[in-house]
Amino acid sequence: MKKNEKYIKRCIKLAKNGLGTTYPNPLVGSVIVYNDQIIGEGWHKKAGEPHAEVNAVNSVKDKSLLEKATIYVSLEPCSHFGKTPPCCDLIIQNKIPNVVIGTVDPNEKVAGNGIKKLIEAGVNVTVGILEAECNELNKRFFTFHQKKRPYVILKWAETHDGFIAPKQKTENKPVWITNTYSRQLVHKWRSEEQAILVGTQTIIDDNPKLNTRDWNGPNPIRVIIDQNHRIPKNSHVLDNQIKTIILCKSNSNTNQENCIFEVIDFEQNIAQQLVTILYRHQIQSVIIEGGQKTIQTFINENVWDEARVFVGDVSFFSGTKAPVLESSFLEKYSIGNDELIIYRNHD
Repeated sequence: MKKNEKYIKRCIKLAKNGLGTTYPNPLVGSVIVYNDQIIGEGWHKKAGEPHAEVNAVNSVKDKSLLEKATIYVSLEPCSHFGKTPPCCDLIIQNKIPNVVIGTVDPNEKVAGNGIKKLIEAGVNVTVGILEAECNELNKRFFTFHQKKRPYVILKWAETHDGFIAPKQKTENKPVWITNTYSRQLVHKWRSEEQAILVGTQTIIDDNPKLNTRDWNGPNPIRVIIDQNHRIPKNSHVLDNQIKTIILCKSNSNTNQENCIFEVIDFEQNIAQQLVTILYRHQIQSVIIEGGQKTIQTFINENVWDEARVFVGDVSFFSGTKAPVLESSFLEKYSIGNDELIIYRNHD
């Protein structure tokens, strides 16, 4: 492996530690190298806190080495003032002579300006190391800025015979198709995405909390499609504990601190309207955990990026059919007796 690739790979690994906690900022890792030895490293942990480059510089014990070092960073250093000062200025002030960058920042506030500023200050800049891997790391951030919508993940569990729900239910709670480990993994996923979306029928049938109670991580923003205000008033999603956006046909409700109502036209492209509203709310990613109708809406409108499908070791023989997705799978995993299939939308 080439030297630059080795250290950018380390940057990517570090950056992943921030998944779920850096929104609306991207995932960024940084490594500082002198004489082919890492003398400092860091990653961006949370919006409003120091960026990866700052944490990396601060971790260097002998600051005199910075003037002879190379700083590696998975994403172009910022050049603007936000909640923290520009990282370009930090690099220039510390007289770090070499900067190696994985990929250019798509945010119009940066978008090459950081690189330009460094070059104008006499810094030796290398760009485009493991670019595809760095873009994949920030697929949510890139989708948000380039497509003006959140990264959309579809998730459902189906039985061996292709059903997501039985024909009849006797209790107002989920009928589990997958095992405990798969269900815990779903809660980990929830902690990594900024929002979670379901339809009215899921709330009525299961009364879910849509939180991360089985994983230590932030709760996603809850997004509920409730066309005709059918959600029962005692539903967990109306408990005001987590920010919740409710999408309806008409609205006479008053927005509360943690409960916001948005009106959409249910006769038009519903999925496209939903992601436009989520973009306006600065939401970079959403996991769709709704029922068959909700998920199929996103598939039919081709508004999705990734699908994560569990196939459980059970059969219902009849009931609600699973969504239909015509796409070649990317990866398959076994989780106990469950199978997890990952699909990617390449359109």
